[in-house]
Amino acid sequence: MGIQAIVQQALQDGYLTPSMEAEVGKICDTAAELSVEEYMALDKLMGALLTGEVVAVPRKQFINVMEELVLSQAITRVAEIEQTSEESLDVGDIAAYALNRLPPLYATTEEGANYQRQRAREELQDLINQQVNDAIARYLDRPTFFPERQALSKTSHSDLAGQLSNMLKDYAPDYEQKANF
Repeated sequence: MGIQAIVQQALQDGYLTPSMEAEVGKICDTAAELSVEEYMALDKLMGALLTGEVVAVPRKQFINVMEELVLSQAITRVAEIEQTSEESLDVGDIAAYALNRLPPLYATTEEGANYQRQRAREELQDLINQQVNDAIARYLDRPTFFPERQALSKTSHSDLAGQLSNMLKDYAPDYEQKANF
């Protein structure tokens, strides 16, 4: 979706979502030069934001408490195993496997996070331990194929988008349409 379409949608709806904002930012960051129409649309959006005609929807801040509980358990177990053996384990792989098999525990406040932590310790600790142990067992029993696989990097969102784009090119070569000028 282009800048003009995003601005039109924001004016029509009366709000600018975080995804719309991110798309405008991405277009502005990647474009060598914006057109006059795009600058006019951005100016119109800025005016609408300043007058309140369009409201920017704030990004909601939240955490998944289950992530910290699983990571803590995984780090403890991996450290125990690595001290007593020659095995080298990937905490990220183990945590991801376990998290995919556990319920999320999201919170938006510190009080909510404390409640979720306490609830998880009382009701879910055995399940967390079991899933982390299963993840470690699966990790140790994994085959050694795909030696060329690469971990997702944390350098930037554009790098992740490029990785996804390359993956799509490999698995679905006709997915992305070529622009005709």
